[in-house]
Amino acid sequence: MANIFADIPADLTQEVLQDIVVSDQVKIERIISKGHVSPAKGWYDCPQPEWVIVLQGQGTLLFEDGREVVLKVGDYINIPAHMRHKVSQTDREGITIWLAIYY
Repeated sequence: MANIFADIPADLTQEVLQDIVVSDQVKIERIISKGHVSPAKGWYDCPQPEWVIVLQGQGTLLFEDGREVVLKVGDYINIPAHMRHKVSQTDREGITIWLAIYY
């Protein structure tokens, strides 16, 4: 048994990406952010769909078409494969815990 809110690193100078489950068809990942954003250049372009939920904190996703989506606790989004996006904002004071499922 494990807890999604346990074992949060004290040093969050780098965003933390942790695989929880990995199989041939599904990957479940915990992401811990504290003011982290995507690099200014480039986009995430995942080859498979990505379902993301914010479990703690908040974050903003920016899509290549200019659309921004603010996700707060409990909000989730399904991002189709190859829909280019990036993280444009996460909570700077507290932490943001995301759960991402690639399928």
